[in-house]
Amino acid sequence: MYDGYYTWMLVSASLVLLMTAPGLALFYGGMSRSKSVLNMMMMSFSALGVVGIVYALWGWSMTYSSLDWAAADAENPGFEFAKLFASPFDQFGLSDTLPANYVFVAFQLTFAVITAALISGAIADRVKFSSWLVFLPLWVTLSYFPLAHQVWGGGFLSGVQNGLADLVFSGDGGALVPPIDYAGGTVVHINAGVAGLVLALLIGVRRGFGKEPMKPHNLTLTMIGAGLLWFGWFGFNVGSIVFTSADEDAMLAQYTTETGLVWINTTLATCAAMLGWLLIEKIRDGKGTSLGAASGVVAGLVAITPACGSLSPLGSMALGVVAGGLCALAVGLKYRFGYDDSLDVVGVHLVGGLIGTIGIGFLSTTTGLLYGEGVKQLVVQVLVALYAVLWSGVATLIVGLAIKYTMGWRIDEESEVEGIDFAEHGESAYELGTPTGARRGLTGGSSVLATESSTEKEGASA
Repeated sequence: MYDGYYTWMLVSASLVLLMTAPGLALFYGGMSRSKSVLNMMMMSFSALGVVGIVYALWGWSMTYSSLDWAAADAENPGFEFAKLFASPFDQFGLSDTLPANYVFVAFQLTFAVITAALISGAIADRVKFSSWLVFLPLWVTLSYFPLAHQVWGGGFLSGVQNGLADLVFSGDGGALVPPIDYAGGTVVHINAGVAGLVLALLIGVRRGFGKEPMKPHNLTLTMIGAGLLWFGWFGFNVGSIVFTSADEDAMLAQYTTETGLVWINTTLATCAAMLGWLLIEKIRDGKGTSLGAASGVVAGLVAITPACGSLSPLGSMALGVVAGGLCALAVGLKYRFGYDDSLDVVGVHLVGGLIGTIGIGFLSTTTGLLYGEGVKQLVVQVLVALYAVLWSGVATLIVGLAIKYTMGWRIDEESEVEGIDFAEHGESAYELGTPTGARRGLTGGSSVLATESSTEKEGASA
C-alpha cells in the first residue's frame, strides 16, 4: 500500500509541476500579444525558480513544521504563531525534515509555485521583470504560506479547536462542521485571484486598454496549455487525498474509492464548465469560441478543486456548469469597472474559487444544504472564503505598495508600446526574416529604434 501511494505522490507532484511549466506558460503565453509572449512565459518559469527555492528554505517549515507527523521530533513539534503560521526556522532549508516526508515537500512545493504563477496573468504586458522577481518571495511568505498553514497545516481555517469553524459552531475539542477545501479553493485560487485583482488596481491598465483590440496572438498555444493543465490537474486533485485512519486496510479502502471519485468529479465538472461557458457565448455572441472552451476548462477545474472529494458526480456536473456560465459572465466585469485583469485571473480563479468553495455548502453529500443537512456547512464555507479574500488582499496590498514606492512596477511607456519581450529580455518570440516588433540597439551609446513592420502594427494582440 505505502509503496504504491508514495509512487503516486511522486507522479502527482510531477503532474502539478507540468501544470506550471509548460502548461500555464503556454496557456497564458498564447493569450498574450506576440510582443509579450516571452515575458508572460518567463513569469511562469521564474515563479518555478524563485518559489521552488523559497519553499525549500522556509515555506515547508512555515506551513507544516508544527504538525506531529511533519516534525523532526514528533514529541516536540515546531512553534506555531496564533494558528496563523508555523515557524520558518524549525526546518529551514529542509534541515531535520524526515526523508519520508520529502515526497510531501515535493507535492506541496508545486502548489506554491503554480499559485504564485497564476497571478502573473492579471498584470501581463506592463511590469518590470525585476519587480516580479522581488514580489514572488515576499508574497508567498505573507500570503501563501500562512493560508496554506491555516487550511492544511492545522491552523485557523481547519477544524481545530478555537479555529474559525469551531468558534462559529463549537464542538468538543474541534469544529462540529469543519471547513472543506480538498485541494486549494482558498489557498490557491481565491488567494491568487484576489492578488491579481489588487495588483491590477494598483499597477493600472495597459496602454490602450478598452480603446484598441488586445486579442490572443496564438490560440493554438492556449488550447495546448489548457489541455496540459487539465492533464496535470489530476495530480493536483487526486494527489491531495488525506487518509482518515492509520489502519492499512482502512487506508486501502479509502484510497481505492476516493481517488476514483475525485478523478470522475474533476473530469465531469470540467466537461460541464466548458459547455456552460460555450452556451453563454452562443447566447450572448452567437458563437462558441476556442478561447471560451479553453477558459471554461480552467474555470471548471478551479471550481471543483476544493469540492472534488465531497460531491457526487451529479453534483460535480451541476457545480461545473454553474462555474462555467458565471465565469464567462464575470470576465467581462473588467470592462465595466475599469480594472485591467489582462488574462482573466479574477474572472476565472477568484470567481471560480468562490463558486467551488461556497458550492460545497450546498452540494456536499454529507453536510450540504441540498442534502437536507442544514446551513452550517454553507455558513462555514462562506466565512472561510471571505477570510481568504481579506487575508490575501491585505498581504498583497502590503507587498504591492512596498514595490510600487521603491523600485516601481511599470516599464516605461515606450517599452510597453513597442513590446515588453525585447525591452525586458532582449528577445523576440518570432523571427520570421522580417522585423516583427521594435528592436533596440546601441549605436554610439544612444538607443536606436528599428522600424516596426506593418504586419505587427496591424496584428491582433491580447
